[in-house]
Amino acid sequence: MELNGKVAIITGASGSIGRATARLCAEQGATTVLVDIRKQALEEIADQARQRGRKALSYQIDVSDERQVVDLVRSTIETLGSVDIVVNNAAISMTTPIIDIDVADWDRIMAVNLRGVFLLSRETFRFMKTRKSGKIINIGSASGKIGGLVVGAHYAASKAGVMCFTKSLALQAAPYNINVNAVCPGPTKSPMTDAWGDEANAEFAAKIPFKRYGEPEEIAEAILFLASERSRYITGEILDVNGGLVMD
Repeated sequence: MELNGKVAIITGASGSIGRATARLCAEQGATTVLVDIRKQALEEIADQARQRGRKALSYQIDVSDERQVVDLVRSTIETLGSVDIVVNNAAISMTTPIIDIDVADWDRIMAVNLRGVFLLSRETFRFMKTRKSGKIINIGSASGKIGGLVVGAHYAASKAGVMCFTKSLALQAAPYNINVNAVCPGPTKSPMTDAWGDEANAEFAAKIPFKRYGEPEEIAEAILFLASERSRYITGEILDVNGGLVMD
């Protein structure tokens, strides 16, 4: 029970990676605070954790909204007494070509994918500093390193920002014994990749040395490692989990 007694906030909890992460954290003893914009899906995931005998709370919020994020962190601390782990997984994606991206779509992608990471990290960092402990794990993307091959440039740019932000926060958090890392998945089986279509998926999978997309559980297991004490001497790391698509 590697996370026994820990409180973990997981955003984007209704997505494929979010669900897998919530399940693994609950199995390892964590109390999970599940965050997403989709209320019904959140309750289903929370119920699954409770059926395993684990405490789980759910909050329907927009992570790009400062007031909602501040209230989330305050409510979590008041209710559970702590925030030990943060998984910034919430994100939206579009496949729009650059010449067709309008400013509203660009701003929305940046608001959710990058501002949301900043807001929750900032608010939980303030609390973790007082405890001199904590784990913050941000979810990047291979597209943030190599550009958007299928996803839009605005999504790729937002994920590049997430990874740079991770390193900046890691430097400031280290004196307080707080680990800040990122998991950088390659294409992972999800409704998002399903929407790319069979032809695009087959072409993309052929470029991956393992010749397949990742499973959500494979990404979640990397997140679990960074959330556990096994990673206590790792910070500022961008951990690739992509079947060899990007090696750096």
